[in-house]
Amino acid sequence: MLLFAAALAASVNGGDIAAAGPLGPLKGSYVDAGKGTPVVLILPGSGPTDRDGNNPMGVKAAPYRLLAEGLAARGVSSVRIDKRGLFASAGAVTDGNAVTLDNYVHDTAAWIAAIRARTGAGCVWLLGHSEGGLIALAAAAGGTKDVCGLVLVAAPGRPLAAIMREQLHANPANAPLLPAADGALDALAAGRRVDPATLPAPLQGLFRADIQGFLISLFRADPAKLAAKVRQPMLIVQGARDLQVTEADAQALKAASPRAKLALLPGVNHVLKQVDGDARAANLATYADPELPLAAGVVPTIADFIVAPNRP
Repeated sequence: MLLFAAALAASVNGGDIAAAGPLGPLKGSYVDAGKGTPVVLILPGSGPTDRDGNNPMGVKAAPYRLLAEGLAARGVSSVRIDKRGLFASAGAVTDGNAVTLDNYVHDTAAWIAAIRARTGAGCVWLLGHSEGGLIALAAAAGGTKDVCGLVLVAAPGRPLAAIMREQLHANPANAPLLPAADGALDALAAGRRVDPATLPAPLQGLFRADIQGFLISLFRADPAKLAAKVRQPMLIVQGARDLQVTEADAQALKAASPRAKLALLPGVNHVLKQVDGDARAANLATYADPELPLAAGVVPTIADFIVAPNRP
């Protein structure tokens, strides 16, 4: 109860925060754990995911809000954000789908500058969840300034086209769609657009014309190669019950960056909730439950790494 009260007080003491966007401000929420505490920028996963970790496609688990509250109780401040063109950051660009990986890296630098101006922090930690992990890697490997270190949570360790292919092949119901899906992935990975109208109806949303430029930019990036270039401290966190990113990805990142710390969390799924057993339906049910707390090991693993002695 005391930890919850501390987290609640911290969230009240923080409030809204903004960073410079291309056409208007990028907006987010700042949770202040106290003067001089380390600050983490939470970079969200794919699609229309908001600052709490929810999206309109049925995800209501609020993992980023819960993570921010839990970290505050352990002396770590945080900023969680709405991506350019989405939610409160809708005015930052005219079209949130007309984006590239480099655009998100640029926004990350803008957020770091805004956070340092607001808090006085010498540097900012990047916590990337899922696709956000790729953004964190691209930012650090590309020389973005004032990055304390990285926390990669359920982050891809292989090119995203390979992961999408694996996800599609894992569901037996997709068998009739696989030739078309594989062809589309091959084309986009080679930098060629495809006509969604030529694809089976269930695939047309996945490969919409307005997001193909973004997919092409993502597919060019190799997370392991980026990880090998990172010189800051790095923590790789991977749940054993994750249906979207696997231990193989975490191990690929670790192999590329042997100095990184790898934390494999049993029973933890993609939205950082505890799952008992292999039932897919039970796993997915946690995606819609904001009242379900984060799995017990998630917050301590991350907070202990960030506040460890001799950290920047």
